[in-house]
Amino acid sequence: MEEKRIFQALQERGVPFQRIDVRNLTFELGSSGLSGSSTCASHALCDVVLIRCLSHTRALYAARMLDERGVRTVNVHRAIASCGDKVLTSMALIEHGVPTPYTAVAFSQATALATMETMGYPVVVKPPVGSWGRLMAKLNDREAAEAVLEHKRALHQDDPYYVQRYVEKPGRDIRTLVVGDETVYAVYRHSSHWITNTARGGETSICPITPQINNISQAAARAVDGEIVAVDLLETREGRLLVNEINHTPEFHGAVKATELDVPGRIVDYVVQAASEQVRKREGR
Repeated sequence: MEEKRIFQALQERGVPFQRIDVRNLTFELGSSGLSGSSTCASHALCDVVLIRCLSHTRALYAARMLDERGVRTVNVHRAIASCGDKVLTSMALIEHGVPTPYTAVAFSQATALATMETMGYPVVVKPPVGSWGRLMAKLNDREAAEAVLEHKRALHQDDPYYVQRYVEKPGRDIRTLVVGDETVYAVYRHSSHWITNTARGGETSICPITPQINNISQAAARAVDGEIVAVDLLETREGRLLVNEINHTPEFHGAVKATELDVPGRIVDYVVQAASEQVRKREGR
């Protein structure tokens, strides 16, 4: 749905573009070779590539290999790497002094349980790589923790245990969209469930972009080198904002419905600007 709206915004602005399906491409490593049914992804034929792969690994590898060939991508592979892995996201936020929930990473079932006991229940366990709130679990006590971790072990999932202290939400969280130096929108995501993702039934409504929301959203984007990213914020009982996650391929249909903003147009305008900068750089202007 989002991609169709982006295509429409490109057409309305008269911007020539080509849709690239990375599943049809082959990158020849160690050379500039690229083959497939769509060969726009060559520095001679395109100025910028907007990465919209749903797959984290496809997005990351495609952006990295395009960068190797001198192709400008939005987002850059560094941002995709940081945003697509929750462990790396948390580390980047902490490194840059951006408030985020208390988080720990454990590498065995025993140490994960010990960490949860020390942290205090409830806690939230998430897969390091994943989206739409899938495979997340809120654990209210040790029995629940033991059951979930045992299931994880039985499924032969050898990912590290990414554990966060649960933040009591007021029936909502906040999602913002950062495009370049602008926080385009902020929306509340309401749900009676502790997971408020719109993919899981959360409803959106307008949230005023306060200086606090703008500042923390911009800081989060800078921490991961993000150019077009969605930032998920949690409100604490004390009124503080914490950055929960950052998404490098943001969906925005719920926000468009709530705000009536031309979000795809803002995205396209930024990408066109990036393309223009690439042309000037290539021509030495």
